[in-house]
Amino acid sequence: MTATRLIFPAIRWRDDTGFDHEWESNRQALALGVGGFIIFGGTAEAVRALSARLRGEAGRPLLLAADLERGAGQQFDGLTQFPPPRALTALDRPEVTRWAGEVTAREARSVGINWVFAPVADLDLLPENPIIQTRSFAADPLLAARHVAAWIEGCQAGGALACAKHYPGHARTTADSHLTLPVVSASREQLSVDLVPFRAAMGAGVASLMTAHVSYPALDPSGLPATLSSTIIGELRQGGFDGLVVSDALIMEAALAGRSEADAAVAALVAGVDILLYPQDTAAVAAALAAALASGTLPVARVDEARGRYERALQRAELPLVPQQRAPFDGAPALADALVAAGVTRARLGRLRAPIELLTVDDDLGGPYAPVPGDTVAATLTALGVPLGSGGSRVVLAFAEPRAWKGRAGFGEASRAALKELVPGSDLTVLFGHPRLVGEIPGDGPVLVAWHRQRLMQSAAGRWLSERSR
Repeated sequence: MTATRLIFPAIRWRDDTGFDHEWESNRQALALGVGGFIIFGGTAEAVRALSARLRGEAGRPLLLAADLERGAGQQFDGLTQFPPPRALTALDRPEVTRWAGEVTAREARSVGINWVFAPVADLDLLPENPIIQTRSFAADPLLAARHVAAWIEGCQAGGALACAKHYPGHARTTADSHLTLPVVSASREQLSVDLVPFRAAMGAGVASLMTAHVSYPALDPSGLPATLSSTIIGELRQGGFDGLVVSDALIMEAALAGRSEADAAVAALVAGVDILLYPQDTAAVAAALAAALASGTLPVARVDEARGRYERALQRAELPLVPQQRAPFDGAPALADALVAAGVTRARLGRLRAPIELLTVDDDLGGPYAPVPGDTVAATLTALGVPLGSGGSRVVLAFAEPRAWKGRAGFGEASRAALKELVPGSDLTVLFGHPRLVGEIPGDGPVLVAWHRQRLMQSAAGRWLSERSR
């Protein structure tokens, strides 16, 4: 019994080569027998072609996954973007959240993606949490649970497997598991609050759960991260969940924490994880699993169990789509406009005077992957005939989204200094980030909350500014 079906390497788009630079490693991974891939980036057309090519080369069904917390357009150009989960719950209309999940799944399926790594079921509890923030639906567990369930119901009605993450909850972390192993010292009673959205996910029939690379001593005194904890995963299984359990990315430092990638992969499978996500060296992990099977370190029965869940998920991913429900908005831009229209805080804003001078404070620059460019507000204003330049109203665009490399929440020192210099002389600040960051913007002038730097929300902010500068 081979365990390589349980390995899911990553495929990343590059602007200069598309997916071509990955093809030899993809072919080798398929020859080893991997069960699927996680795909990052690319155009819808390119991803559709890649999906077909992978399945053709494999000669068998595959699970092809993507992180699509903000719609299929989060990863794939040409598809629909949705606002982040925390923005969706600002409306508290579960039918809107269900619609977002359904559109995401239908568009994912249209390019060959049948497994969506969303929704985030973690609570938005700590302002200092460096990685969850607007990715969460809410701080309130019951509110988050309603929307987690609604998103899952929509996604799976739309024909893709959903995945609630990051079990048993990333809500109380103050360190980023991409960089180090977070330790959550909360009691079992406190952590039971964090589990409420995950229970709602299971109640909604979620196909899979993703583990957190986080240590919870109250749940497992050994201090192992949940991904490697037979105690934590065992409790999940005893609670009745029999869907796929997938690890968070094995490239993350918290999964390794002093062990090799291959050793971490073996330990995760032994602990009860079914799918090993995003190893850097697929061949080395496959060899380690084979050696662990041969030695008895990895029981054959454990691999059989995980393979069985994988095969059932494959069958479920090929089910026909159900009829599409009526959309509550005339598209995602109309939803974004509604969110921005409700977003002015702290002071009343009068009419803006053209030309509009845009000043940018970008806290998201740096790190291994470039953020979405911050030029869409300007492009939208120009397209709508609003002149740009000095002599009229000054508007500060403040970008601050959760990004893995930061290791912190909020604005960094340089961004705070820039805000301190630019905001006092301006008429408005547009915040592309969590509403709580309004407290980090100097003074008491008006702030427009636009939630996220994605093009969808930048365009909505541009339309809003245009309407107020006539």
